[in-house]
Amino acid sequence: MSPDNVDDTPGRGGHVAVAIDGPAASGKSSTAQWVAAELGFRHVDSGALYRATTAAALRSGVPPAEWTAAFLLTQAARVSLAPNETSFTPQVDGESVTEEIRRPDVTRGVPHVAQVPAVRTWVNAQVRAVARSHDVVCDGRDMGTAVFPDADLKVFLVADPWERARRRLIQRLSRSPTEEEIAEETDRLVQRDAADVTQTVQAKDAVLIDTTYLTQAEQVERIVALVRAARLRRPLTPWEGLPLVPPPADGSID
Repeated sequence: MSPDNVDDTPGRGGHVAVAIDGPAASGKSSTAQWVAAELGFRHVDSGALYRATTAAALRSGVPPAEWTAAFLLTQAARVSLAPNETSFTPQVDGESVTEEIRRPDVTRGVPHVAQVPAVRTWVNAQVRAVARSHDVVCDGRDMGTAVFPDADLKVFLVADPWERARRRLIQRLSRSPTEEEIAEETDRLVQRDAADVTQTVQAKDAVLIDTTYLTQAEQVERIVALVRAARLRRPLTPWEGLPLVPPPADGSID
């Protein structure tokens, strides 16, 4: 879907939308992916659209210092989402960029791209368009506010910065990080939290879940139970939920 060809009319045709938000490295994407697999929904990672747009811009050869809003929108026009069994694969020019969008140079460029209002409007429109034809679990900034103010369930994940840093490093390094590495990553996350403060806003009707002392299976179980309770429109009983299935292998913390 291109920036000029997006159906952005309201309404989801009876489909369910679960919105998961939270600060950087709070586990939004990996948790959303697992929740979607458990419920039989599709996972939509809005961050992948920002990353794919960044990857497209880098492919163009134009230096990041010269990226304008108009230029980035032309790069966004090269980005699409291809449905698979449980989620959507980000593509640039019809080619999967699942691995490419995790490169360090893409990660460095994403904050600049994500701050461009026109790009944010485009990304939000893509996510809403997908939700009109699928039951979805969507994660990313503004999910419960700007993107899905009418979501069936809104969840806001938080965790202590030290724990968020530890989890991110374990995933990135595939080993136990040192105390010094965790401290350095914690500083980076705290700085990013400060930079993102205007974009990371909890919706008033979102359910706040502190995952500092929860395993991922426990937080997924709580969200799945909340979704089922919301769909049945009945009070939630403690520890409600069915046995979980393993998440897809390529989940990432963002």
